[in-house]
Amino acid sequence: MNRTLEGSIMSDAGQRRRLTSRLYARIFQQIQPYWPHLLALFLLGTLGSAINLLVPLPLKIAVDSAISNHPLPPFLTALLPDFAFRSPTAILMLSVTLLIAISLLLQLQDLVASLLASYAGEKIVLDFRARLVAHAQRLSFSYHDAKGSADSIYRIQTDAMALQYLTVDGFIPMVSASLTLLGMIWVTARIDWQLSLVALAVSPVLFALSKIYRPLLRDQSYHIKKVETSTLSVLQEILSSLRVVQAFGREKLEQERYIDRSAEGMRARLRLAVAQGGYGLLVGLTTALGTATVVWIGVSHVQANTLTLGSLLLVMAYLGQLYEPLKIIGRKVGSLQAHLASAERAFFLLDEPPKVFERSNARPLARALGAIEFRNVSFQYQDERPVLQNLCLEISPGARVGIAGHTGAGKSTLVSLLPRFHDVTTGQILLDGRDVREYKLDDLRNQFSIVLQEPVLFSTSIAENIRYARPRASEEEIIKGAKLANVHDFIASLPDGYQTLVGERGMRLSGGERQRISLARAFIKDAPILILDEPTSAVDVGTEAAIIEAMERLMCGRTTFMIAHRLSTLENCDLRLQLENGHLLMWSRS
Repeated sequence: MNRTLEGSIMSDAGQRRRLTSRLYARIFQQIQPYWPHLLALFLLGTLGSAINLLVPLPLKIAVDSAISNHPLPPFLTALLPDFAFRSPTAILMLSVTLLIAISLLLQLQDLVASLLASYAGEKIVLDFRARLVAHAQRLSFSYHDAKGSADSIYRIQTDAMALQYLTVDGFIPMVSASLTLLGMIWVTARIDWQLSLVALAVSPVLFALSKIYRPLLRDQSYHIKKVETSTLSVLQEILSSLRVVQAFGREKLEQERYIDRSAEGMRARLRLAVAQGGYGLLVGLTTALGTATVVWIGVSHVQANTLTLGSLLLVMAYLGQLYEPLKIIGRKVGSLQAHLASAERAFFLLDEPPKVFERSNARPLARALGAIEFRNVSFQYQDERPVLQNLCLEISPGARVGIAGHTGAGKSTLVSLLPRFHDVTTGQILLDGRDVREYKLDDLRNQFSIVLQEPVLFSTSIAENIRYARPRASEEEIIKGAKLANVHDFIASLPDGYQTLVGERGMRLSGGERQRISLARAFIKDAPILILDEPTSAVDVGTEAAIIEAMERLMCGRTTFMIAHRLSTLENCDLRLQLENGHLLMWSRS
């Protein structure tokens, strides 16, 4: 459902309106913890609008009262002592003092609002990103395989920032601009209602332009996001496969592939810039026509002595402030569509349902015995042929199970069903007599230690990589695990020992060294069930012997699943299985 909506969002105007309304509701729900901050920003914006009403006042006082001897506005004569307006010089000093005071107030208001806006915006984005990351980690492997990690990265890191704009940089300034607009209308109407009416005549035109351009800007922004995600995916693929790229001498080809995708994004952004520029041009032309009309009528009123020159200058200053909110609202409408498209994409990630979920009444599990049973288990990925079909198997606690078969036979899929990386399509998997779906998901996965064919290390120290299995493990426990994995002597020989940084994906170490560190990680986790997914297939004979010796220690007393291509490598297993095209063709006990 989510992908259908995402794919058709630009095709149905009615659906677009419904989704936009729902999107606004979700944004307000997401920012609910920060309403006090946003309310403070709103009040500061209102204060700024009020101060802006005072900005043209010193000029009117200087022109009308210091130059033309018109009386001061009544509210000033009531507030100020007599000496402040006895002479033109005193009135001029008053206007200058007011100008400085109003400017200072505006700067202080802007400083406080900027600091509060930065804090609130950053916190809103951080919380939203945290929510997206947590959800992305719960999604199935099949989702990430289909969409690509670059898509999720872009939505989390880039699209999530839209909430800061929509709330702090967009919604609050638009509300403040609207309040300023109402204030300017009220003030100019009190000075000369005809000029106010003429000035407001441009508003329907501006709102009509906004309605015409909104869908165009939204659709183009959505397309840009898709292209930029695709570009990021290409770049990530190139850099993560750099050894292969250089080995085959395809640097130029990959560069051209990246440039082609980037050029597509550039063209899309240029089209958006043209649309936004055309919109801005029409808004500017409309407000210029309104200003010209006001000047024409205002001068005629001054000539007819129905309006003072100072009042006309005041009206013109207010007119600039009257049109500025309209321009701000117009500009915001354009950028608003781009950020709405980003927010939409981020929420679509949240809407993607996890394929594996925890039941509300899930049972806790401290430590399993390790008895496992497959009852008529079948599994298939979405819209694909079955990978496993009607598997039936019983495994006693502490047994060693060898699984052989050619590539694609379903070996890795079979063991991935145990910790519920996927859920069975039909049938049941029982752990200690209960369906694995009855257990709390974290508790279930704590029962497994997994050593993969390609070990996964993080770009931190060796000690932290070993400790990853049990974050509270002591230094002594880490060293003990490394000794059991036959890797302590190697680590001790390094200049920084256990604090040696392994580099991205552990690439500063050899394959055998990475594999033994992953074995040390499995030792300190001390889980009752062990999965070994072809852990020696990518190492040399000497390293393989050290790894096999460590694995023998690791398998002792644990229910173990060992995957290999050949049955001959599984001689020490209690139960050997052969998988072919998802079927269990042969099983035998040693």
